[in-house]
Amino acid sequence: MKKHLISAISIVSAVSALLFLAGLWMVFEDQQANTGLKTENTGTGKNTKKAGNTNEITITAIGDSLTRGTGDTAGKGYAGYTADEVKKKTKKAVLLQNNGIKGLTSSGLLEQIKQPQIKRELRSADIILLTIGGNDLFAGGEALGHLDNAYIEKLEKPYLVHLKQIYAGIRAVNKTATVYHVGLYNPFIDLSQAKTTSAIVRKWNFDSASVAADFPKVVYVPTFDLFELNVNDYLYSDKFHPNMAGYQLIGERVASLIHFREEEAK
Repeated sequence: MKKHLISAISIVSAVSALLFLAGLWMVFEDQQANTGLKTENTGTGKNTKKAGNTNEITITAIGDSLTRGTGDTAGKGYAGYTADEVKKKTKKAVLLQNNGIKGLTSSGLLEQIKQPQIKRELRSADIILLTIGGNDLFAGGEALGHLDNAYIEKLEKPYLVHLKQIYAGIRAVNKTATVYHVGLYNPFIDLSQAKTTSAIVRKWNFDSASVAADFPKVVYVPTFDLFELNVNDYLYSDKFHPNMAGYQLIGERVASLIHFREEEAK
């Protein structure tokens, strides 16, 4: 009886480990596949809005694979679902400019926003969507093998410096658009080290939100709670990125924070 029990436990542990490693490999692949800084525009219509055009709302999305929409079979990602929800709130045309790059870190994003085309798109934006930090934290899976505070702090310190510079760079070209920085969830919350990884992600989110609070019209959008109870229902097969349902949850959360005067007048 004990032998059967031990065998069953071993099988469960092995399956959990395989799922864990699959998620880490996807992160590693993302980072290796995007050493260059390519800009992809998945929106429709023009890349930049004409000055003074009040009949359009331009959403510019920047960031990592979550902005790109990796894992969403519909190809929209949270940015696309946010745009869909925004369309329900206004009679104006809504244009989405999606510049998400798989595997992007904060240092990469800091370089991306210096590109002339990205600066033009940020300047034209009424709403700016942003995801960054997941690749800094998980570091191609390395951090998950070093879950001590000293190692995580070593990863977080340069990230927070970059984040401050990213916010400042955005504000340098656009002082009026609200920036919605989508926070991190914990994709490993159902594994054996869930308590530790959750504490790390929560602190990372708290520290990021503290930086955001120092800048006008920068909103740090929490997502941890959306995935906390039923994480596997909202993850793609890689067990790291959201699936369509997960991205829809994030998009709805972001859109719930976006309001227009015409909406309030109804």
